[in-house]
Amino acid sequence: MRSGLTLGLFSLLAACSTFSGGRGGGAVPVVKDPAPIVSGTMRPYQVRGRWYTPKEQPNYEEVGLASWYGDAFNGRPTSTGERFDMSQLTAAHKTLPLPGLVEVTNLENGRRIVVRVNDRGPFVDGRIIDLSRGAAQELDMLRQGVGRVRVRYLGRAPRLGGGAVLRAEAAPPPAQSTTARPYQPAPQTAPVEATAVVSGSGSYWVQAGSFSDQGAARRIAGRLGARATVDASGGGYRVLVGPWIDANAAETARQAVVARGYADALLISGG
Repeated sequence: MRSGLTLGLFSLLAACSTFSGGRGGGAVPVVKDPAPIVSGTMRPYQVRGRWYTPKEQPNYEEVGLASWYGDAFNGRPTSTGERFDMSQLTAAHKTLPLPGLVEVTNLENGRRIVVRVNDRGPFVDGRIIDLSRGAAQELDMLRQGVGRVRVRYLGRAPRLGGGAVLRAEAAPPPAQSTTARPYQPAPQTAPVEATAVVSGSGSYWVQAGSFSDQGAARRIAGRLGARATVDASGGGYRVLVGPWIDANAAETARQAVVARGYADALLISGG
């Protein structure tokens, strides 16, 4: 898919075909000689019947799910014409200018990096950025495959490189996360439909499924990561993921659970 999206290989890009990612500078790179936007990468394009329109987004900041890609694409040309090196700090984004720099924060552990965006993707609902294997490793996301992140656009990338590992925060930003606590069901609260989700107070959980067998519930919770728990109150065993204090973030997580094969996942309010 990514090689099919490669747009124009120009002689100017030969000098940019290799680059390195910083491994510990601790500061956002200062770009004094930005690379020009690669011709053709700002045109609208279509993937799987959906249209995407790249554009300048100086104030872009978004919270959502990140995935990562590695061996299957290693060495292939990216949308800028640069060769994908899975060990470097790079990423794919659907609409930001190419090449550009973004700051990515893993909201589960506070780790932060800067990556060079030089490719298009990911074309999966609910995911906002696709990281190289090296970037996912720095964010400690390799094992789970998908993680909740905040992505902030920093501007144009330098002609070479631009990736950097920033100082890890002690904990995820309070506005985006909440300390896990035992689930307390709200008997009078019906499941929140995805089409009716709005931000609000309280806590939100994703119910991946309800089971009569505790062992089955625990196995599924194990597959869904550290935020998944088994709730035995009210009869049966429910697999719950969360909590989140923001309903929109919880809905993004619900979509990710659906993508993992649990099509009946529900968004519920816990208080």
